[in-house]
Amino acid sequence: MYAVVSTGGKQLKVEKGTEAVVEKLDAAVGDTVVLDVLFVADGDSIVTGADAESASVTVQVVEHFKGEKLIVFKFKKRKGYKRTKGHRQNLTKILVTDIATSGGAKKAAPKKAEKPKAAAPKAEKPKAEKPKAEKPKAEKPKAEAPKKAEKPKAAKAVAEVSADCCAATKADGTPCANKPKEGSKYCGVHAKKIEG
Repeated sequence: MYAVVSTGGKQLKVEKGTEAVVEKLDAAVGDTVVLDVLFVADGDSIVTGADAESASVTVQVVEHFKGEKLIVFKFKKRKGYKRTKGHRQNLTKILVTDIATSGGAKKAAPKKAEKPKAAAPKAEKPKAEKPKAEKPKAEKPKAEAPKKAEKPKAAKAVAEVSADCCAATKADGTPCANKPKEGSKYCGVHAKKIEG
């Protein structure tokens, strides 16, 4: 009899009494852990899919350790970029103590608990949408009021500055606000362009 289990994002074929090395499990040395079963084969009988959820593989944690050092080298050509790092993965050595084709009542309970959790956020969504719709309405009048107030201020500034200003106008049609040079009605910038 053997089973295929899933742990640490990987699949592993195990038999009763075999030792295996997997990604680190959150359990102390000597504790027993039940792994997710994907497939069980016992002679001619095969258990897969939804039936495999009722099966269980019990393992005992033998040891926690770090794997061999791996060198991670990053390089970009013609950029002078080189980075070397080392990595040692945390691993767990396990011993398979039992493979059972039934007894997955514990796994059925969490699935029922997940369904009500999904229903609770659906009820909250309409409540959250109403305040969002009100906020943009309040922002639009605020944005329009400062624009109207700025235009009259700019017009007053042009009228006040025009008495002691350069007689030239800029490309966008606004009058130049610089002071004119002595003996000329244009500022230093425009006097060179207009008077020569």
